[in-house]
Amino acid sequence: MSALVLLPLLVVVLFSIILHECAHGLAAERLGDPTARQAGRITLNPIPHLDPIGSILLPGIMLLWSLMGGQAILFGWAKPVPINPYNLNDPKRDMMWIGLAGPATNFAVALVLALLFRLLPISASLGAVILFYGVAINLLLGFFNLIPIPPLDGSRIITGLLPERYAYAINSIGRFGFIILIILFISGAFSMIFTLVLRLSLLLTGMPLRGLW
Repeated sequence: MSALVLLPLLVVVLFSIILHECAHGLAAERLGDPTARQAGRITLNPIPHLDPIGSILLPGIMLLWSLMGGQAILFGWAKPVPINPYNLNDPKRDMMWIGLAGPATNFAVALVLALLFRLLPISASLGAVILFYGVAINLLLGFFNLIPIPPLDGSRIITGLLPERYAYAINSIGRFGFIILIILFISGAFSMIFTLVLRLSLLLTGMPLRGLW
């Protein structure tokens, strides 16, 4: 993939992650917790959101690998938005909605980008390719974060639906969550998500496979 595509995609990844985190903060604020607002995290300014590994190191490595001819998925994460559940009216229910806000925002962004793609006259143009990958990135962020393993948003959603003892069991694996995700990734368990994202991106945009760079 050429630098003309990769560099704009890096910006798309960054702001897709920022919108995801802002959505958490806005949902929390609407439900009674102003912590994210007070911490200056409800902003499109990328600086407060940057995580040294997830926002800089990992995307940078993937970008360099792609520029050298390797195959890599531009992906990353931002610093989690601070939330104080004690400020919420119904912590269990409200944390579920806060968790859902992030993936829902990514899905909404994907739909907007797909609509913009459909409005372009030439599907093989540089702009169309960037929009297509923007759709795919946001779908990937949305589906990945719905995985019910802490600290991903899916764990907040499912614990909001389950009885207390089952919710506690899921939350108790939180300290091992990152290790579990790495093992699943190495094992290829996420290939189903990647396939789903590609097929859904092609369906939403109508992008011909030959148009991908």
